[in-house]
Amino acid sequence: MKNITILGSTGSIGTQTLQVIEKLKPAFNVFALTANKNADLLIEQALKHKPKLVVIVDNSKYEQVKTALPNTKVLSNKDGLIEAATAKSVDVVLTALVGFAGLAPTIAAIKHKKDIALANKETLVVAGEIITKLVKHNNVKLLPVDSEHSAIFQCLEDGNEIEKIYLTASGGPFRGKQKVDLKGVTRAQALKHPNWSMGAKITIDSATMMNKGLEVIEAKWLFNLNNEQIDVIVHPQSIIHSIVQFADGSMKAQMGLPDMKLPIQYALTHPTRIQNNFERFNFLNYTNLTFEQPDKSTFKSLQLAYDAMKKCGNAPCILNAANEIAVAAFLNDKIKFLQIAEVVENCLEKVNFINAPSLEDLFATDEETRTFAQSLV
Repeated sequence: MKNITILGSTGSIGTQTLQVIEKLKPAFNVFALTANKNADLLIEQALKHKPKLVVIVDNSKYEQVKTALPNTKVLSNKDGLIEAATAKSVDVVLTALVGFAGLAPTIAAIKHKKDIALANKETLVVAGEIITKLVKHNNVKLLPVDSEHSAIFQCLEDGNEIEKIYLTASGGPFRGKQKVDLKGVTRAQALKHPNWSMGAKITIDSATMMNKGLEVIEAKWLFNLNNEQIDVIVHPQSIIHSIVQFADGSMKAQMGLPDMKLPIQYALTHPTRIQNNFERFNFLNYTNLTFEQPDKSTFKSLQLAYDAMKKCGNAPCILNAANEIAVAAFLNDKIKFLQIAEVVENCLEKVNFINAPSLEDLFATDEETRTFAQSLV
């Protein structure tokens, strides 16, 4: 039996992870659950799964959670996340926090030699070089949970040399639209993803195609690739989750229905494949699988991510922090949809660039960028 901590158990990935674990018992035991603000769902999850530790980051919700769970250890604040990630009994930490918040507890978990199931792409976007060195130094597994990176990971099991990878993108709710069509986009329209059910922030990132840009940077570090080896192709049906092209020109694609439970299960059970009752893909239901070039002009966020990856240093950190502020502003009706990319571009131009940042530099960059981005919105 493996003890698992789920950082971000009340989000989309966290809730689906608990569903998967239910099916995998007794192979996995829930040791700790954490949430940012959703105390009601966290309490419900804790009563069902009976973890040893529960963390509610929002200190104002602490008494509510503690009162509801008198026989469970309850902590709050970011220090609680660190304890949940580093507890001696924990074997695997599934990082499903959204954004920069996932960086510190993931680093702490790696330093305490915990295997990481990574659904928090921002950790590698911001500090890919630091994280990959820590993983190697501490001899732990870094297992991707994102469907695209899980697909690449599965295609690479035979260890052959990569020539190129193709990350597939659905194109989001505005595929095929031009900039003029996006000027009046509403929050509700942007949150209506055609294929996937995700949290609000990631859904908006999908609509701007920033999500794919962040995945490009994440792939660079996960698979030790050069910038030129990573391409994005729009695949509206979301059946082929990504493709690897090998040195001899042959290609492998991992396919399946758009359901995050499969990559979650594979990350937890790797290298074993375990029987499940998930819905199966039927070719006859998808007789046309199509592919398109992404429009990096209309969806400028994708181009900005490529630019930040090429510039390297702390540029991806600036990209991520600016995007988090801009998306939050859009969700709160403070800026228009197209202004998300404008805020990010402005920050990339104006925030202090550091060529070889330390971890402390990255935390300072994140804070500086958020302050500047906030002034723009």
